[in-house]
Amino acid sequence: MNRSYDLVVIGAGINGTGVAQAAAAAGHSVLILEKSGVATGTSSRSSKLIHGGLRYLETAQFRLVRESLRERALLLRNAPDLVRLQPFYIPIYRTTRRRPWQLRIGLSLYALLAGPDRSAIFSVLPESCWDRLDGLITDDLQTVFCYHDAQTDDRLLTKAVFDSALKMGAEASIPATFMAARLHKVGCTVEFSEGGRPQTCSSRVLVNAAGPWVNEILSGIEPAQAMLRIDCIRGSHITLPESTQEGIYYVESPRDGRAVFVMPWHNHTTMVGTTETRYRGNPDAVLPLGNEKVYLLHVLVHYFPRFAHFKSSDLVDSFAGIRVLMKKPGHAFHRSREVVLHLDRKVSPRVISIYGGKLTTYRATAEKVMRIANGALPGRSKVADTHTLKLNYPRL
Repeated sequence: MNRSYDLVVIGAGINGTGVAQAAAAAGHSVLILEKSGVATGTSSRSSKLIHGGLRYLETAQFRLVRESLRERALLLRNAPDLVRLQPFYIPIYRTTRRRPWQLRIGLSLYALLAGPDRSAIFSVLPESCWDRLDGLITDDLQTVFCYHDAQTDDRLLTKAVFDSALKMGAEASIPATFMAARLHKVGCTVEFSEGGRPQTCSSRVLVNAAGPWVNEILSGIEPAQAMLRIDCIRGSHITLPESTQEGIYYVESPRDGRAVFVMPWHNHTTMVGTTETRYRGNPDAVLPLGNEKVYLLHVLVHYFPRFAHFKSSDLVDSFAGIRVLMKKPGHAFHRSREVVLHLDRKVSPRVISIYGGKLTTYRATAEKVMRIANGALPGRSKVADTHTLKLNYPRL
């Protein structure tokens, strides 16, 4: 193994593999360090959506929505076997908190931010078609909006990006445990354990893409690094052994008004999610709580009474992932989903830490990291352009 790299990336989730792919495409030598496996953390426990973030319009995150819609269009073109457009249905009832005029404005703005992408155009589903919506309750139903976003298998997408990085020359050490890093005037020395054996390498730039472990990694760097204050937000999902087939439903929890997705999933199942609750435990041990399962099941049955015979014990699966958000007062819903890139120094940074981020915008995040890192990296010959780089179904 080469012991000197342009970049060392810690974490093989979607952000880490995205940075490795972007670095390799730019011709740089890169090593990925991952303690367990590719996409074994949050990047396999998301809502499986490649979307612009319609609900982010409520909190005026217009730049993020525009970026997400642009990245969605690229993924639909570059990874057609992994990312597929799906119809999304938003039913509006007399008791729904968001009124039809609000949704019409939001969907119009969503289409405007998508630019010339025709798939962003929305419509109103005729009442004559309501009876084909997988048993959706129609009592007091006023209207149903239909628009399109995309669905993926987050684990397979992350593995495809990882494979792409390796094909362009990136190296990976898995499993490998980061031990420490010492910063020098130029670059750093990284110590890690591989198969129980201590290893050392040097790197011009260390990219900390450890997700909820981001501050844990920073704590192992000398000299001591400033850390951002974060909240870990648990998002739980459940899967039931009966399928919805017409598309993905974007519904509102009757209890607290939260947005919840009901979507078809593998092997003729239905997935429901997600929740947003603060999590203070070990990220390795995150699991959905019993009351979260009941909450999601209640939302499902409220809109689809045909699932009323299912209990929590009937679930095919349940899982939880962690979203990293900047620590602020108030509910997680109102906080920005923009990625935050934290540097050890502004000029020629030696450490770039990734806080937060979205599955949809991983490639754009990687581009930002590489722009920041460029001043600390040697000139290399470009190998590929991630704007047009195709992603193939990964080796399993």
